[in-house]
Amino acid sequence: MKRTTRRLIHIFATYGIRIITLLLAVSVITFVLVSVSPIDPVRQYIMGLGTAVSPEQRTQIEEYWGVNEPLVERYVGWMSELVKGNMGESAIYRRPVADIIGERFVNSLALMLCAWVLSGVIGFFIGCVMGMYQDRLPDKILKKVCYIISSIPTFWLGLVFLLVFSVWLKWFPIGFSGPIGVLDKDITVWEKLHHLILPAFTLAFMSFANIALHTRQKLVDVLNSEYVLFARARGERKWTILRRHGLRNILLPALTLQFASFAELFGGSVMAENVFSYPGLGSAAAAAGLNSDVPLLLGVTLFSALFVAIGNMIANLLYGIIDPQIQEVGG
Repeated sequence: MKRTTRRLIHIFATYGIRIITLLLAVSVITFVLVSVSPIDPVRQYIMGLGTAVSPEQRTQIEEYWGVNEPLVERYVGWMSELVKGNMGESAIYRRPVADIIGERFVNSLALMLCAWVLSGVIGFFIGCVMGMYQDRLPDKILKKVCYIISSIPTFWLGLVFLLVFSVWLKWFPIGFSGPIGVLDKDITVWEKLHHLILPAFTLAFMSFANIALHTRQKLVDVLNSEYVLFARARGERKWTILRRHGLRNILLPALTLQFASFAELFGGSVMAENVFSYPGLGSAAAAAGLNSDVPLLLGVTLFSALFVAIGNMIANLLYGIIDPQIQEVGG
């Protein structure tokens, strides 16, 4: 019991150091990139006000934001406030960054979870079909489809889905997370799901191809192994072989790739959310970047890095539970 406790403490301490180091590196790189951006944040802020600002007022805004201070001093000041829990105030939304991230993260999480489950289920099923029909017509057709889909940009596919399913067929709304003009508290669960289906399917459609191709290759390796050849010699049918020998040998690699694809989904959600005007973290990050909303962009970037890092940590721990031979931390 004590040994297990010490091992868990060691694991979490190691991952904690890694995550803190990662966040520091991300914060420095992001802060430098935002600072050298050609977009003037003060000018963007004044344009957002919609009123004329005198030179004296502009100087006061610059002093309040500290844009004329040295880069190192600005970073130290921002980091000291971040440690206190203050992520600053968004120049676009005129609200605390932490509140915006909290609201948008719920929408993004729902989108990514739906896409994650869909891509995993569809990809694993198609991969099994391709593996069972290796080098035959179903395998050749599905493999070409996967190659084509993996090369299509997310935003282009989202626009096609909008045109077909929203404009022509009118099966789904054009965008947003709920009906326009309706308060969030008055939106039903079905209405939210109705607005969520198309962007989630678009995001999942871009991710299942890699899972399908990876699953196919692993299943082919299993089916060509000696113990499967022996099972065939005993008269077992191919779907029985898949159930008894194939699934348990390809589930762990598929699960590994599925967790690894979560970071890819997080990046792809930026495009999907902008195409469908879905109010998530991705659309907030894009708006912050285009309008040089430095506090919001830094906050979303750090939160995204933390979320992906924690997801990878949980995935590595789950691998160790599923297969004890896998070492969670460094050998």
